Amino acid sequence: MGIAQENATNLWDGNNDEFGKKNLVQVKIDTSKTYQTIYDFGASDAWSTQFVGKNWPETSKKQIVDLLFSKALKKDGSPKGIALSAWRFNIGAGSLEQGKASGIKNQWRRTEGFLDLVGNYNWNAQSGQVWFLKQVQKMGVNSFVGFVNSPPVYLTRNHKAFSADGLSANISSENYSKYAHFLIKVIQGIKEYAGVNLNYISPFNEPQWKWQCCNQEGSPWNNDEIAAMTKILNDSLNKNDLETKIELTEAGQINYLYNNFKDENRGDQIHNFFNPSSINYLGNLSHVAKKVVGHSYFSTWPTERLIKTRKLLAQKIQETNTALEYGMSEYTLLENNEEIKGKGRDLGITPALYMARVLHADLTIANATFWHWWLAVSPYNYKDGLIYIDKNKNGGEIFESKLLWALGHYSRFIESGMIRIGADYASEVPEQEKINGLLCSAYQSKSRDKMVLVFTNQLNEDKVVALSGMPKSFKKMKLYLTTKSPQDNLRFIKEISTKNTFLMPRKSLITCVIESD
Repeated sequence: MGIAQENATNLWDGNNDEFGKKNLVQVKIDTSKTYQTIYDFGASDAWSTQFVGKNWPETSKKQIVDLLFSKALKKDGSPKGIALSAWRFNIGAGSLEQGKASGIKNQWRRTEGFLDLVGNYNWNAQSGQVWFLKQVQKMGVNSFVGFVNSPPVYLTRNHKAFSADGLSANISSENYSKYAHFLIKVIQGIKEYAGVNLNYISPFNEPQWKWQCCNQEGSPWNNDEIAAMTKILNDSLNKNDLETKIELTEAGQINYLYNNFKDENRGDQIHNFFNPSSINYLGNLSHVAKKVVGHSYFSTWPTERLIKTRKLLAQKIQETNTALEYGMSEYTLLENNEEIKGKGRDLGITPALYMARVLHADLTIANATFWHWWLAVSPYNYKDGLIYIDKNKNGGEIFESKLLWALGHYSRFIESGMIRIGADYASEVPEQEKINGLLCSAYQSKSRDKMVLVFTNQLNEDKVVALSGMPKSFKKMKLYLTTKSPQDNLRFIKEISTKNTFLMPRKSLITCVIESD
């Protein structure tokens, strides 16, 4: 039995023994330092919810919804779910209706479309996804993004949901107005038939990739094509008196946001779209959200790169427009490196800790205002799901992952509108040592009566945490723990004094929730 188990009872309430002194980490909270406002944490409904929502038993669907969105507590005080506060709805291109003719080999990566193959609208399409959309809203979520991988096959150049050559958008400029009309119709249709407002529409998902045959729906977009299409869509939103904002640009890798990286036609997107000197400037359009959106793929290893890329991103935003915000809208463990391999399902703590480090860096270095995981529900043999299911269209087993509960350390307690505040080691520690060791970030409500601290211990040794700088009115804190143990899934430990030290077990996450007297 390790020290985490042997001394847990004593160390939750503070301990001055030799172990505690040797392994002590002092963390200083500084409420005078304020950073970005946090809006939400979310995930995407692609692609399995189209089958789960349509065909699976109600009890199974309810179990999934509860795990992802419930704010309820179990009898022991532990959260029942992770209370995601945003949901990304995949607006399909219609490859599912094409069947094998779609060219997309995997049925689970084809999607239905509201615009059918002959140009008619079918609001009974995507019914499984719409089921989830309605349930998510019932659970209290009010932040929804409609994102598009490919324009409808009815409008694409090759009548496929992927590109023929990867050189330009798979839709001719003559069809831009029709594409804008389609997006308007979808926003209106979802409101009418599902009762849900899409707060944001994202027409260009990962425009840097070529998206050629035959893995999934997708379309490349060059910067000038994005600019032209966005202007048309902005006009259409105005004419239809819709409040939905356009979300740009869902860059497939954040490097493309702040420099040309590997493609000058698809890179340096912060400058291209938000610098008034650019010929592609879109920042003055009424429906373009004042934020840049990217995906954290392929920028996380080694940790020197994790830090450097996010610093450059934050710097570019500050240089271009201090009013711009950054949001991270998609990430999963795709990379293969010395620490992690993307392929192979793993429900354990190792991928969860890797994800937690990326999340921490995105929030504390890139200053992300929201953070969205990729697949909420995965049937695949990858480290890509919060929840895993059997690859069966009509029902099967449901498997929780530690990825789910690691994200819950943030999503369950950091409420929309909370502001990130100062939290750092009390003594000087090299940046590289911190990013690979014990991580801590802190968030406070605007009314300053609630505080949330999130700790991740990546080390293979237990640590003892002592807090300083805590305002006097914050006297007690509730502790929630996730470890490799099957029982420790955001488990409520107990309430202790903020003046006491607490144990941070090896390879674990702890969230402290503190409310003022």
